[in-house]
Amino acid sequence: MKRTLLYGEGLFETIKWKGETKKVRRHYERMKSSADFFSYPCPSYEEFLKKIKEKTNGRKNLYVKFLLLLDGSDYYGDYPERYKTEVIVKPLPKVPERVKLGISSFRRHSRNPLFYHKTTNFLFNILVKREAKKEGFYDCLVLNEKERITETSSANILFYKDGRFYTPARESGLLWGTTIDIISEKLGVKEEKIDLNFLRDAKYVFILNSLIEVVPVSEIKGECYEVDKNLVKYLKEIINKED
Repeated sequence: MKRTLLYGEGLFETIKWKGETKKVRRHYERMKSSADFFSYPCPSYEEFLKKIKEKTNGRKNLYVKFLLLLDGSDYYGDYPERYKTEVIVKPLPKVPERVKLGISSFRRHSRNPLFYHKTTNFLFNILVKREAKKEGFYDCLVLNEKERITETSSANILFYKDGRFYTPARESGLLWGTTIDIISEKLGVKEEKIDLNFLRDAKYVFILNSLIEVVPVSEIKGECYEVDKNLVKYLKEIINKED
């Protein structure tokens, strides 16, 4: 894992482990797609699943992080030659009933390829999360170079407005998550290039990722939103149908 330590070359997937489900396959396919993009060696789905099952040992409802660590030459311009995998297992974190978000002072560029992949080079996300905690928020929205909304440090964002769901367009510079993928497929979520003016018109706002599934947002930097528990329940049911 020399190249992971020296240059941050590596990938990971964070999974709410409930056993072998369709959603686990989505996680693997995303990691494999990123490995192909970066020309990284990558395990097969069978190896990916075997490593997780070995570590979880029949247990379910766990936090699982699967890491693809790269090894090879110590010259930065070379490609990795070998991989090693690591699986971290721990109890699921407590999920908040609702959250408040800030707006990060950090910006990302939509042409930066790193933001489209779940890499072990996670420093940007760490800075956003630390900024949020310092300001008393659960997390922060991140804007791109055109002042358009992308995501938070660890979750996609979903808006409900005028009877329809919206989420920031992938080309804005964000990691397309496995959870928003399910919701988008089932509910026909519209991808749009969304700026901060959109926040005034949204009725409901949610953050989504594999661990928290879906959590309502009650405030974004002073802009307040309704929380509909029945709608949250409905979205969770859609997500968990893949289990």
